[in-house]
Amino acid sequence: MSKQLPHLVFGGELTRLDTVEFKDLSKVHFVGIYPNYAKARDAWKAAAQATVDNAHMRYFVVHLHRLLQPDELAATPVAVAKGGALAKKTGAKSGGKPAKRPKRK
Repeated sequence: MSKQLPHLVFGGELTRLDTVEFKDLSKVHFVGIYPNYAKARDAWKAAAQATVDNAHMRYFVVHLHRLLQPDELAATPVAVAKGGALAKKTGAKSGGKPAKRPKRK
């Protein structure tokens, strides 16, 4: 039996496109909790595609297993230290230094 890694999928209409502030918290749509990221991503994609006509609708995947067991997360190598997705998004390497950009030819 594989280890449970619960993920929450939810979303709603945002007040502005550049923030994560919901227009009305009472109308947040809780899609569900899923046993792994792949199933959560499928649910997220379906919910997002169903509301594609409203640019202010956003859906999110929350890694509940990271919130429920933070000690396990601290014991594992961080993606930033390996130059993972977070480092690519923030432009930082481990140590918080800016990533070097390749020279153009």
